[in-house]
Amino acid sequence: MNNENFILSEKIVSPSYVRQGLQARRSHEQLVRVLLEQGKCPEEGWSESTIELFLNELAVMDSNNFLGNCGVGEREGRVASSLVARRHYRLIHGIGRSGDIAAVQPKAAGSSLLNKITNSVVLDVLKCAGVRSVSSCFVVPMATGMSLTLCFLTLRHKRPAARYILWPRIDQKSCFKSMVTAGFEPVVIENVLEGDELRTDLEAVEKKIEELGAENILCIHSTTSCFAPRVPDRLEELAVMCAKYNIPHIVNNAYGVQSSKCMHLIQQGARVGRIDAFVQSLDKNFMVPVGGAIIAGFDDEFIKEISKMYPGRASASPSLDVLITLLTLGASGYKKLLSERKELYTHLAQELKALAERHGERLLHTPHNPISLAMSLDGLQSRCDKAITQLGSMLFTRQVSGARVVPLGMKQTVSGHTFHGFMSHSDAYPCPYLNAASAIGITKNDVELSIKRLDKCLKALKKDGNVETSELGTPSEGSDEQTVP
Repeated sequence: MNNENFILSEKIVSPSYVRQGLQARRSHEQLVRVLLEQGKCPEEGWSESTIELFLNELAVMDSNNFLGNCGVGEREGRVASSLVARRHYRLIHGIGRSGDIAAVQPKAAGSSLLNKITNSVVLDVLKCAGVRSVSSCFVVPMATGMSLTLCFLTLRHKRPAARYILWPRIDQKSCFKSMVTAGFEPVVIENVLEGDELRTDLEAVEKKIEELGAENILCIHSTTSCFAPRVPDRLEELAVMCAKYNIPHIVNNAYGVQSSKCMHLIQQGARVGRIDAFVQSLDKNFMVPVGGAIIAGFDDEFIKEISKMYPGRASASPSLDVLITLLTLGASGYKKLLSERKELYTHLAQELKALAERHGERLLHTPHNPISLAMSLDGLQSRCDKAITQLGSMLFTRQVSGARVVPLGMKQTVSGHTFHGFMSHSDAYPCPYLNAASAIGITKNDVELSIKRLDKCLKALKKDGNVETSELGTPSEGSDEQTVP
């Protein structure tokens, strides 16, 4: 309804009622105007009706929704199922063009506008979360691993002679395979044990740079968010090292946006040294479906080069999901979730420590990890060799998801490289342990129920020394050696 239609409506319905409706409409439009004008996440969240009005306005700007449109091309935004069309708010054309995921589509002004606004709002959120100097970012419809691969492939054109990527070890398959998929040889830098924490071996990194030659190294691939007792890499020192040797630096910040400490490390690293790009997951940081990531950095041209490396158009679903979520929450709502997560991290640590002491175990001291915690399982290991993996199976069957049990001596081959002590980020960590994390969206009830069920499982294992076979889950969960292609 435009102003002319409202004037015509006054001939049908009382003008005072129509004017009231017009004012209500303008309140929605004012929110949209501020969004388009500022390109920032609104301080207060929008109502669903405002968001749907906005998305419907965008959809009618795409050619597949033009009245009387006659399409004779191979891609005309045709959808067989009306259910699918409604699921995507009739925004069917996706984002980008064949040569650039950030390019505007002539046939899809609405979808292109959605893409630009989403990137702008996400950039604002990254700044609010702690990386104040980030200058550019874009949402890509791939999870973290493939997004890292895209960064490495972009660097290939800048450093054609390079074949190695230096990677302080973190036992997570996708980040390792992201380097192999891009055609590079990962050089694994083992961590050093400091107290209970596994930290970056800076001396080993520099020694490897001198051994291989800086010109033969594509980049250093560092990590922020990770499972304890591994802690975030020493980003500032690595960034300084990268600047010194003129080596690019890519940071895997998978679920680090929710942590002010992880974001501060990135900000400081960029300030004192070199960070070319940092990659973060959408689902882990913004509570949306799996399938998207944010690639961000401090050099607009380099981030643009990465976006141009993406072949073809792309799905708009991750962009749509995160935009709807951030408009619903608003900046204040997202900050509230971050604050609650931090408070519940302290609560989880206290509860896990008390539980550990009751069972003769201890909470590992990992103060540099702001998200993940670890509790030793020495006593359980001494009772039965299979008790550790049995505990993992028992927790899973009791609907405790996300708890991660790490036994000693695991060996696993990933893309031809054999990791000893796999899952523990170390060849020989001193003890088996259990991980639990306080991630965004966790509730106090989650903490208390998981602690209660863990307590029952530990008591059962101590009492019986074993569990029924039916509780063990799949055979691979308890095996000591696995191979990943």
